[in-house]
Amino acid sequence: MKLGGFARGAGHGSTFTDNINNYWHISTMMISVKNNFERRLGIWPAGFDSDGIMWCNTAFGDYPAWLPGQGKHAERPEWYLLNYNKPVQVSSTYGGFHANYLNDENIKTYWSAVSGSPGEWLQSDLGDMAAVYAIQINYADQDVDSAHLGKINGGEQYHQYRILSSTDGKKWKVLADKSRNKTDVPHDYLEFDKPVNTRFLKMENLHVPSGKFAISGFRVFGQGSGTKPERVNDLMVLRTEKDKRSAWIRWNPVSGAYAYNIYYGTHPEKLYNCIMVHDFNEYWFKGMDLMKTYYYTIEAVNENGVSEKYPVIEIR
Repeated sequence: MKLGGFARGAGHGSTFTDNINNYWHISTMMISVKNNFERRLGIWPAGFDSDGIMWCNTAFGDYPAWLPGQGKHAERPEWYLLNYNKPVQVSSTYGGFHANYLNDENIKTYWSAVSGSPGEWLQSDLGDMAAVYAIQINYADQDVDSAHLGKINGGEQYHQYRILSSTDGKKWKVLADKSRNKTDVPHDYLEFDKPVNTRFLKMENLHVPSGKFAISGFRVFGQGSGTKPERVNDLMVLRTEKDKRSAWIRWNPVSGAYAYNIYYGTHPEKLYNCIMVHDFNEYWFKGMDLMKTYYYTIEAVNENGVSEKYPVIEIR
């Protein structure tokens, strides 16, 4: 299961090997906003360690990753989310689908413009100059053609847009032009050959398949211009006495960190499971085996990287 982050869940899935014998686990991720079975697919590297224990790496599981080569597991580039909860501007807002939902790292929430017409736009301020390596655009459904469910090909079922960048928010240049795209891309991904040094990014709508121009996540990845966060200096895991499957996890917040990765497992050197927490410095966890001893550590995350991990602690 993938706990926390933009897309999360533990639905139906399976583990398999690809054509070069790398293991992967795939699972359905919950949206369940427009329909109870509204899902997406998460896929993460998996395998077996030297003791035959199976592992699955969901840490940063919804961030960009390099595909593996023969005999190698997938690796994640040193790119981090540059615009989490940073200032945004929009051309218009429909009802309660506010602009701050564009970059709140929650696939269930979304911003919607008042129309799907060309010219509707969104703008993201990274807060400072940064090296942008990739952008993920996650569309949402608002007032779409109710006669259809699921992905539809053909006809007017495609997305078109432009991405512009600016260092000052006044002078803009085109970074990506999808004005001729004829493909349905509800989750589009742009990766640049060279990093783009910029502060402001704008997306201009040209065409949506139907309904309004709506985005559940405008996610910008790269390297910030600052320093990595300091290490978490205190971690507590309070396992309940009546039900040892549950624990209250708490730590001191780190200045400048936008998220934390909690790693846990049943061996101090096999912390294969990960929980990503945004904003808060506590987490109520109900996923442990009743009879086993567990081990925990934590790291802080910001747009410049990750901190050192906290020393592993034992929880009986």
